[in-house]
Amino acid sequence: MRDFADSWTRTTCPYCGVGCGVLVNPSTDGEAAEIKGDPDHPANYGRLCSKGSALGETLSLDDRLLYPSVAGRKTTWDVALDRVAEQFSTAIAEYGPDSVAFYVSGQILTEDYYVANKLMKGYIGSANIDTNSRLCMASSVAGHKRAFGSDTVPGNYEDLELADLVVLVGSNLAWCHPVLYQRLVAAREKRGTKVVVIDPRETATCDIADLHLAIEPGTDVALFNGLLAHLVGEGKLDRDYLDTHCDGFDDALAAAAQMSGSEIAKLTGLRNSDIENFYALFSNIENVVTVYSQGVNQSSVGTDKVNAILNCHLATSRIGKPGCGPFSVTGQPNAMGGRETGGLANMLAAHMELANPDHRALVQNFWQSPRIAHTPGLKAVDLFQAVAAGEIKALWIMATNPVDSLPDADTVRAAIDACPFVVVSDVAAQTDTTKLADVLLPAAAWGEKDGTVTNSERRISRQKAFLPLPAEVKPDWWQLCEVAKRMGFAEAFTFAGPSEIFAEYAALTGQDNDGRRDLDISALSDIDVDGYDSLEPFQWPRPAGTGPRETRFFVNGRFYTPNRKAQLIATPFRGPASQSSAEFPLLLNTGRIRDQWHTMTRTAKTARLTSHYAEPFIEIHPDDAQDCGLLDADLAVLTSPHGRYIARGVITDRVKRGAVFAPLHWTDQFTSQGRICSLIPDHTDPVSGQPELKYAPVKLERLNAQWFGFATTVHKPILTDTDYIAMAPAAGGNWRVELADCVQTDNWAQLADRVLRGSGAQENTIDIVAYHDNATGQHRYAAFEGECCTGMLFLAPQPVTVARTWAIAQVGASIDQTQRLLLLAGRGGAEVPDKGPIVCSCFEVGRNQIARAIAESSCASVAAVGQETGAGTNCGSCRAEIGRLIHDADLAQAD
Repeated sequence: MRDFADSWTRTTCPYCGVGCGVLVNPSTDGEAAEIKGDPDHPANYGRLCSKGSALGETLSLDDRLLYPSVAGRKTTWDVALDRVAEQFSTAIAEYGPDSVAFYVSGQILTEDYYVANKLMKGYIGSANIDTNSRLCMASSVAGHKRAFGSDTVPGNYEDLELADLVVLVGSNLAWCHPVLYQRLVAAREKRGTKVVVIDPRETATCDIADLHLAIEPGTDVALFNGLLAHLVGEGKLDRDYLDTHCDGFDDALAAAAQMSGSEIAKLTGLRNSDIENFYALFSNIENVVTVYSQGVNQSSVGTDKVNAILNCHLATSRIGKPGCGPFSVTGQPNAMGGRETGGLANMLAAHMELANPDHRALVQNFWQSPRIAHTPGLKAVDLFQAVAAGEIKALWIMATNPVDSLPDADTVRAAIDACPFVVVSDVAAQTDTTKLADVLLPAAAWGEKDGTVTNSERRISRQKAFLPLPAEVKPDWWQLCEVAKRMGFAEAFTFAGPSEIFAEYAALTGQDNDGRRDLDISALSDIDVDGYDSLEPFQWPRPAGTGPRETRFFVNGRFYTPNRKAQLIATPFRGPASQSSAEFPLLLNTGRIRDQWHTMTRTAKTARLTSHYAEPFIEIHPDDAQDCGLLDADLAVLTSPHGRYIARGVITDRVKRGAVFAPLHWTDQFTSQGRICSLIPDHTDPVSGQPELKYAPVKLERLNAQWFGFATTVHKPILTDTDYIAMAPAAGGNWRVELADCVQTDNWAQLADRVLRGSGAQENTIDIVAYHDNATGQHRYAAFEGECCTGMLFLAPQPVTVARTWAIAQVGASIDQTQRLLLLAGRGGAEVPDKGPIVCSCFEVGRNQIARAIAESSCASVAAVGQETGAGTNCGSCRAEIGRLIHDADLAQAD
């Protein structure tokens, strides 16, 4: 048992790039914690989303990697680290520095990133270190560097509240950055802020949109090129700013003017009137913020999309002013920290350029390193292609799951499996990547590790430990330093703790800077342990001799290009790398959902976050569903030349005809065929190297299932060999599982035995009772230990319609003999109302509860439903769904 003092700790959320402050009070055993938003943190001022609110439910050790292992056997740290150092040193000696690689993550802290970059680029002498942040924001980095000469985010979150128009491009802010969404909603209600959403899907964010432009995927460049030409035609340019602070305008305009308005409308699939409305709003409203995210970045033309947006802001000097500017919002808690410390294969630490010989010399001299990488390393997709080709002999993967998250994921899995030596540092014992490791190293998790992160507005915050390290777990920076020592680099890696690493990094940012580089936090280069522990959130830059202050860039020019002028970039339209065909006629779009995170290693630990969507799904337009005979709740199959994916069909007009949407989170740990990235080709942007995860040609079919099942048990189910399995934690510590198979079976009892006895029950302690209706093909089973119901299984020749929340609530309850038949009937009677599918995860409010509030309590607004049920009153991410339920009820009443 972990014994920890009862106290509140100020720390930072480990999810998205908003970087919210969190107050944590852990339980004495460290298995749970009370969570509050930090009212004093300038990123969130006390707000939290559903994921952040549930952090206290994700701290258990039941699935943790707690000990080092080699070849699947538990070992000591000395043995494991010696093995890593030996294998990396041997590969370097035989094949050269470029035969080894690190693949790291926006989940590690800035101090971890800095040490990894120093070891690989400054001591091993290769730039083969890249990060999963390549998958989410590399195109923004490349676009910033082309335009500004540096990877600089000009504004800050306050600009969302000061703007009169906010344009959201490829950003489902309501689900992916909920606290920023809350801040925007509050500003809109207070100031009447106009909101334009540019997204092929009708997302939850569209609930606050004055205009939704359902653009054809991959055509953003054409739309923003047209905007630039429109701004010229309307006389909206700031000629003084352009002449004084910018170059490249004429070439950018020439590229932008290549398409007429009618051509843009045809290509984007938008009405002329909607395009004109958007252009007029942008032209006539001075204070404009354009927020862009994965829908822009995850594209084979992502960098051009970014620059097409930046061109419009630079040409009108809408940059660096309060309430004005382009704003890239990042997906991970420390994607920015990775960008700052050289975590990308084409960068050096402290925003210095690997291609710049002066920067290479500066960094090498500062580190006093024996060598420095001279050429860019392999970017993420290229890196794993090199692994597949046998060019990488030793690979270290930290805090990420590339078997699930990279495009062409089956090929990536095969490449890692074939690699001669693979190290994985992780917190989770079982992931689709850890199972391929030769050496497993147990890493510190959120709540145990200490360091800093940088959010999307350049704000550095402390992530503090409030729990001791369990068992033999060690921080990532410590693991790296110990391997470095064993490779002969001990003198450069003698850090006693993260404060010393941070101080060295801060000193490097100020080395020979004098305002020549954007990133400078040298004011903290002499920070000690006490100062580090009490460090308050601050925005960079913070040069030596200055204190913390709110900052914006570029209102008065002073860019970081050689001539200190911004570069407007010509962005002629190019289509996506793939195109649909007769065989693969639909276009797949992928993305996040509200309550899940990456590959679910943290969020799937709590039923609160699996209750909204407990299984993977595919959003399908009604016409496309009709074409393949798919009914709502049927199971659907997506295939591409690269892979196969099975998920629940959701028929909705929120997606355009010819397009489908699927979430990226599910893995082999929870599903049978739910790894969506296995379908996606490995096309990348030629400038940024970011893969095109938003555009893949696929075909859709109905799964020809002969039977369907739903089960809920107290024991974790043993995954069977059926065609479709989706498993998730459920309320009360139970589990839920959806099943289907294309092969008929008569041995229902054997299936029930496998599912209901699970891995946690002795065969002779479980009593299974059954009900069979052979005429309808219905088979129902309930398992008991004494009078305690330990599980139920419902089987049918069509999707099972039993109320899931009701069934889950029965498991673990005491059921006497007279109630067992009622239980098998699949209903609880009027005295046991069913919540229905969960809509509000924060307060676990179901669809049926909201429907009753609308019908019985006459709740005609989202606010009224919130007052009646609590739904939508915390993070606000479910407000759009509540609004749709009210709308649907109004339509039903009108009929």
